Amino acid sequence: MKSAIQSFLALSLVLLASCQQSQKEPESMQKDKNLTAKEIFNKPEYLAISYGGYRENTRNIQPEISELKEDLRILHAMDIKVLRTYNVRLPHAANVLQAIKELKKEHPDFEMYVMLGAWIDCKNAWTELPLNHNEESVHNATEIERAVELANQFPDIVKIIAVGNEAMVKWAEAYYVQPHIILKWVKHLQALKEEGNLNKDLWITSSDNFASWGGGESEYHTPELEELIKSVDYLSIHTYPMHDTHYNPVFWGTLHKESELSNTEKIDKAMNRALSYAISQYDSVASYMKTLGVNKPIHIGETGWASFSNGHYGPEGSKATDEYKQALYYDKMREWATKNKIKCFYFQAFDEPWKDAQNPRGSENYFGIFTVEGKAKYVLWDTVDESVFEGLERGDQPIIKTYDGKIEDLLLDVSMPPVKKEINVNH
Repeated sequence: MKSAIQSFLALSLVLLASCQQSQKEPESMQKDKNLTAKEIFNKPEYLAISYGGYRENTRNIQPEISELKEDLRILHAMDIKVLRTYNVRLPHAANVLQAIKELKKEHPDFEMYVMLGAWIDCKNAWTELPLNHNEESVHNATEIERAVELANQFPDIVKIIAVGNEAMVKWAEAYYVQPHIILKWVKHLQALKEEGNLNKDLWITSSDNFASWGGGESEYHTPELEELIKSVDYLSIHTYPMHDTHYNPVFWGTLHKESELSNTEKIDKAMNRALSYAISQYDSVASYMKTLGVNKPIHIGETGWASFSNGHYGPEGSKATDEYKQALYYDKMREWATKNKIKCFYFQAFDEPWKDAQNPRGSENYFGIFTVEGKAKYVLWDTVDESVFEGLERGDQPIIKTYDGKIEDLLLDVSMPPVKKEINVNH
């Protein structure tokens, strides 16, 4: 009898331990899917991308949460774990967060984080009144307040707040501000963290052109920028070699000595130089930061390559844009970023026709690696072959290849870079 009781007690202890373990597992699994920004950025396998879910040629038509969930399932299937959004004044960002929250409830293996953008403008931006780049828009305070509200409402999803998007670079003539305005809001958010009114692990940055971070002309090298660099948790820089195939094509083209190469080899050489150009801009920011005695992470907040252009970058311009070159740039940039443990928010997930609604064939509408209809561009053809998108749709359309998957048809739209006597990747 005593032996039977001992056996019963032993079995009970095993069952109790098993029960306690099963109760702990969901908590552990949940913790694994609630990483900090620092942890996320240290995981090269967690791919990042800029995301806008707009499917029409105006942002007045906001995507439904069900449509956002379609997109997020597609991106998650290809290992995208971090999204970047751009403003909180429109419903889009809040709806993206809600869509992620619902997907996490519906699918225990779903994991997605957000770099939440707060848009910053100068005084009188987007009006007919005279611009004042030294003062800020009255809307900025509301934008920051809303970003804080969303970060606190979705702490397991929002891991970064970016104060402004290309808000300091001076070619953003319609709205740019001086660094002291960005600095003001970065310090405000950092103070909220210190006071316990924002998660202490939330990272604060501003996402801007490499030149604005000190990697370009000396006019950007101001005491306010130095203080800003010391105040952010990391630097989020933008680099766009594609644009400079027109504006500063020192790296772009085919050399005479490459004339004996095949066309695909010539293009590959040109795209290698495009990557080197982007890396040189990244390095220029790192070099400037070093002169300040600062050592902080630098990640790429934006870079991308359009698949079509009827303007500066198309067949009548620099001959840079097509799906073939876009795929090369995407693959080369991802490989370099992963190797160097740099998080790269590739621009962008889907084509968005509102970006240049007045010119439907303009390059700004074609930076997506998916078309508006959800067709996978050439960069993703192998992913389609691997059945990664099986059962997934965008707007009731399955994910299929552009050009019906016919490489010979795609290559007909590929233009050769111009032949040049000399090329120099150092900008």
